[in-house]
Amino acid sequence: MAEIIESIEEYGLSAEHKKKALFSKIGVVGCGRDGRHIVSLMALSGMEVIFIEVSEERIHAAIKDIENRLDTKIENWGLTESEKRATMARVRGSLRYEDLKNCDFVIECIRYDMDGERSTEMRKEVFRELELVLDPNAIIATNATTVIISELAADLKYKGRCISLHFPVSHTDARLLEVVSGTFTSEEAMRKVFYFANMIKHTAIPVHESSGLVSFRMMITMLNEACQIWMENVASIEDIDKVFTIMFGQRFGIFQLADLLGIEKLVMLMEDMFNEYGDKKYKATPVLWKLFRSKQLGVSSGRGFYIYDESGKIIGPNNLI
Repeated sequence: MAEIIESIEEYGLSAEHKKKALFSKIGVVGCGRDGRHIVSLMALSGMEVIFIEVSEERIHAAIKDIENRLDTKIENWGLTESEKRATMARVRGSLRYEDLKNCDFVIECIRYDMDGERSTEMRKEVFRELELVLDPNAIIATNATTVIISELAADLKYKGRCISLHFPVSHTDARLLEVVSGTFTSEEAMRKVFYFANMIKHTAIPVHESSGLVSFRMMITMLNEACQIWMENVASIEDIDKVFTIMFGQRFGIFQLADLLGIEKLVMLMEDMFNEYGDKKYKATPVLWKLFRSKQLGVSSGRGFYIYDESGKIIGPNNLI
């Protein structure tokens, strides 16, 4: 037998030569309502995800809620038990920013408080913490709809890798991603995020920094008009939603969509948009303020325009508005 003298090492897939795939490990800071949607979406797309929370209790609550979301997909024949186990194996919670060290993409998604606010100072602190542990090429993003990405990036050394994202609806079938460039955002960062959107099977829309972006500027005006129609007793909440879903082919009615997004989030966003543009069409209507002040915030509180059971399913319209 002839002796093989040609080295085959260069053709092997040894750990030394294997190149790490882009976006193989994703970080999420904050695993509240929006954060849980992002974590489950990334894990379902085959990515390893590590999320940061402030306590073990919140980590366990987030894991449990993500499991429940996947169980709902199983019930609707959208997922198998084995796929669920594989997805959950890719999700891990942590209390330490250091555990994000090998991530090439981290999304800040800290919670809204009960007043619908997300502290800009807290988000700046998150960005500073991330810069301390991440590689200079790693992208730092915020999940936001307000004009802040340039402000968040301003104090960092590597400003060009900072970008803003917005998943308009927290539902895995709403595959749209608004990608917002700030003052410092580089073309390379935009290119990478568009590639990321393709990996998770989302359509990416480039948007210049502006309050409400595209999705919420359109949604808010429709919601205000729907509230006005209801207050004039033209039609019921349920029938207005039927018009919205049947005539315009939407998955959710406009009132149901408001409940899913969170009344507290919408009211504060509308205040920001009104202050930014000075146009009264963005000012929250009295019924939205009534729901907000009485903490009837939608699905998260079990009562908004509709009343919900513990699993988030609609029981009926809210007659206490």
